[in-house]
This record gives sequence, structure tokens and C-alpha cells, in this order.
Amino acid sequence: MRILTPLQEDLLSRERSLLNDLRLKLLGYDASQEDVTSLGHSISQLDDLFLLVIVGEFNAGKSAFINALLGQKLLREGVTPTTSQINILRYGEKGAPSLVEEGHTLLLYPVELLSELSIVDTPGTNAVIRQHEELTTHFIPRADLVLFVTSADRPFTESERVFMEQIRAWGKKVVIILNKTDLFQEKSELEQVVEFVQQNAQVLLNSTPQIFPVSSRLALRAKMGEPQLWQDSGFEALETYIHNSLDQAEQVRLKFLNPLGVGAHLTGKYYAKAEAQRQILQEDISMLQNVERQQEVYRNDMRKDFDFRMADVENIFYEMEQRGDAFFEDRFRLVKVMDLLKKERMRSDFTREVVSDLPEQVETRVNALIDWLVGCDLQQWKAVTSYLADRQREHKEKLIGEGINSHFTYDRERLLDAIGREAEQVVAGFDKHAEAAAIAENAKNAVAASAAVEVGAIGLGTLVTVLATTMSADVTGILAAGAVAALGLFIIPAKRRKAKSELHQKISNLRAELVDSLRQEFTKEIDLSLKRIEEAISPYTRFVRSESAHNEKILDELKYSQLAINQMRSQIESW
Repeated sequence: MRILTPLQEDLLSRERSLLNDLRLKLLGYDASQEDVTSLGHSISQLDDLFLLVIVGEFNAGKSAFINALLGQKLLREGVTPTTSQINILRYGEKGAPSLVEEGHTLLLYPVELLSELSIVDTPGTNAVIRQHEELTTHFIPRADLVLFVTSADRPFTESERVFMEQIRAWGKKVVIILNKTDLFQEKSELEQVVEFVQQNAQVLLNSTPQIFPVSSRLALRAKMGEPQLWQDSGFEALETYIHNSLDQAEQVRLKFLNPLGVGAHLTGKYYAKAEAQRQILQEDISMLQNVERQQEVYRNDMRKDFDFRMADVENIFYEMEQRGDAFFEDRFRLVKVMDLLKKERMRSDFTREVVSDLPEQVETRVNALIDWLVGCDLQQWKAVTSYLADRQREHKEKLIGEGINSHFTYDRERLLDAIGREAEQVVAGFDKHAEAAAIAENAKNAVAASAAVEVGAIGLGTLVTVLATTMSADVTGILAAGAVAALGLFIIPAKRRKAKSELHQKISNLRAELVDSLRQEFTKEIDLSLKRIEEAISPYTRFVRSESAHNEKILDELKYSQLAINQMRSQIESW
């Protein structure tokens, strides 16, 4: 390169630092090796000669154009593809071609123009030989200036349009060479083609490129001994542009802009992919928040329904109170005072008439509660399973590009599949009877623990019978003990009131112990069910949170890189 001014040296140093930092970031984003390599080559070009890259379809006359530009027939020409790899032409003593890397051949020629710049001859960009197009596409990021050669007899073919868009994406300066103009007999025909090329180039490049109509064949003949053909070749304007317009300052400007264009292209490309990934993650966050809301609604609804259903259990005890009041009204009368002395009979009558079928009713209602809880638990698992399956289908039906991290899509799908499988296994293996039996056993043990009763292997109904019988023994025992004094009109009513009060207190205590124990046990079961679902989803929740934080960091870094690149490009373009 030419000797740079201190300002340019400083700018070059900052540019290298910026782009090397971007290259390291791309490695951290798991970007494609091809893109990382392209940026690396582009950075290395800063220390090389100005690079002029010639592109076009295989039959556009690229080799003939380069021969005309150099004034010698150095490259083989033909109507079939003659360049199967990229040829780099540099100044030096002519020798055998040397392979500098796979697909790249170095050719040395003692031509003065090559002491000022390097020329790259690329394979055809059309789809006739796909490998040619790939070689060309991979080399475009290295170019400081692209000369796009199109044939005057078939300008801007479909493959050329596609390739022009790729060049634009890399932010390259493009000059269009309209070759083979000697095919036209009338000037007006050439003008029409030039206008056609100009209009299409403006649309494809979003700018107006320089267009040079030339005849490479006439130019080469002119340089090799037929000077009368020089004027008709149209080459003078092109060479004037190359020698005068691409002076030292312009070459340095383009040389500096080239890697920034590559950097801008890659930051834009990966920012778009990171943004697409952010949208996926945002949808996943919304999905998880929705599951969380559904879980909370489920919890609240279950607690409300439980309170409503427990009211049925409590009503059993209120009905027992009413039977007890009626029992004491009937027994505590003067005419039956002797019956009060018969303790065992009183206990038997009380059990039969007051306790009645209380244990069976309690057990029936509690079993209905258990069945309700087990059914709701199963439905909640099914709802989560269905919701996750819908989310997976929705994601797979969308055409979303690969994320910044190539493992993102795989990890995401693997976790979702794992959650889906676990939920399906829970639903498929859900044993209602086993679940109900386990909850019933826990409920019985909770009631027994609160009442401090040794119950062994008996059921809840038997447990309630034991508690109720104990209660009846306590109440009727008090009555029998006080019955001897049951004389007179005032003592019997007083004893009756006391008996009712004792009964109400005993029933209230029994009801409170039973209801509180069941409420605690059922609340624990509801929370346990929700916790199982939460634990099943937790690996994915952690993944989404971690990826979201990482994704936001990538977006911030790329946004900073884009801003720094744009600022540096503006500074260079203002020279």
C-alpha cells in the first residue's frame, strides 16, 4: 500500500481493532466458518495491494477483458467455461502458476498495471457450473472494487441479477463493463442496451454505477498492432477511469471501506438472525408466563371449589347437632329420669340416633373430594401437554432461520420434546385408583395425627366412628353422672342445656379437627401437583431465561458494532 498520513494510519489501526473485535464476537456467536473466514480475509486485504475483482457469467468475456486491460493475451479465452478456479494476477516475473490455497491460483506477469493493483479473474457466476459460482461468491468479500462484466448481446441475465444482489449485500463499489459492443452495427442499438443496463443496475444496487461500453476484442487488437481500432473499442474512457479516478486517495478510501462493508453486511445478517431468535424467545417467555398464570388460576379455582365442597362435609356435623338437640329434648324429661341412670343404654341410643351414619357420610364425601382432586390433577396435566404440543406445532410451521447459536434450535426442541414426553408419560401412566388411595391414606393419617388417635390400618370412616363414639361416651357419661341429682323442674332443664352445650362443643371440635386436617392435606396435594408440573417445565424455563440474556447481549454488541462501523464509514467517505 501507499504511505499513509498519520490520520489514515490511526484510522487503519482503529479499523483493524474494530473488525478483529467483531471477528472474535462472531466466533462467540457460533457464526458460520465461511463468514468468519470472509471477514478475516477482508481484514488481511488492508495490508495488500488494491484488489480489482472481475466477475460475470462464463460467456461474458471476462478473460478477454482482462487480456485487453493488460494489453497482452495472457489468459485463455473461449465460448465454454475456461476458468475453473480463481486466478490472482500480480506483478512479477512470469513463471508457472502456483496454488496459494484451494481454488486460488497465483499468476505473475511483468505488466506495469499490476504493480499498482492486483486483478482477480473469477469463474462464471451462472448456474451452468455451480462450483464456479460458489468460488466467485466466496471471493467477493475480498474485493476493493468489483468490475461486473456483462455481455452486450444478453445483458443482465437472471443469474447476473441474483449475483448483483449478493454483491450489493456485501457493500461493494461496482463498475459495470458492457462487453462485446462490436456486435452492434447501429449506435442507437448500443444506447438502448446501455439504458437498459443502467435502469436495472439502479434498481439492484440502489445507486447509479459507472457503466463502460467496451469491446475487449477490439481493444486487445488495438494494443497489439491495430491502433485504428482503439477509438471503436471504448477502452479509453475505462482506462482513464482506472488510472485517474482510482488515484492514490481513492484507492486508499476504497481499501479502507471494503472491510467495513463486509463487517456491516455480517453485523446486519447476524443482527437479523438474533432478532428472529429474540422473537422466538419472547414467544416462549409469553408461553411460560401463560402456563404460570394458568397454574395460579388453577390453584385459586381449586381452593374455592374445595371450600365449596368442604361445606358438604361440615353440613354433616350440623345435621348431627340437630339430631343431638332432639335426642336431649326427648331424654331429659322428668318421666325418663331413671333412663338417664342407664349409662350403656344411653351411649347405645346416642350412637344409634345421633352419631347414626355420620362416619359413612364423611367417608363418602371425602372420597368424592379425592376423586374430584385426582380428576382435576389429570386434566391440568393434559392441558399443559396440549398447550406445549400446540406451541411446538406452531413453531415448526413457521419458517424461521437458524439462530445465532447453531445449537439453539436443537437444544430448544430437545427440551420441549422432553417436557412433552414427561407430560405424556404422566398422563398415560396416571392411575386414578392409586392416586386416590394415596391421598385417602394421607387424609386419614392427617386427621388421626390432629386428633392424637392410634388408628393402625383402619379407614377414615372407622376413624371418624372411633372419634364420634369417644365423644358420645364423654357426653353421655357426664349426663349419667349428674342424673342422680336430676330432681326438680329446674335441674333437668339445666342439665339438658349443659348436655347440648357439651355436645355442640364436642362436635365443633371434631368438625374443626377434621376440616382443618383435610384442608391442609388437600392444599398440600394441590401444591404438590402444581410443583410437579413446575419441575417438569423448569429445565426449559432456565434455558429460555439463559438464552434470552445471552441473546440480548448479542443484540447489544451487534448494535454497538453497527454504530461504530457506520461512524467509521462516514469518516472515510468524507475524505
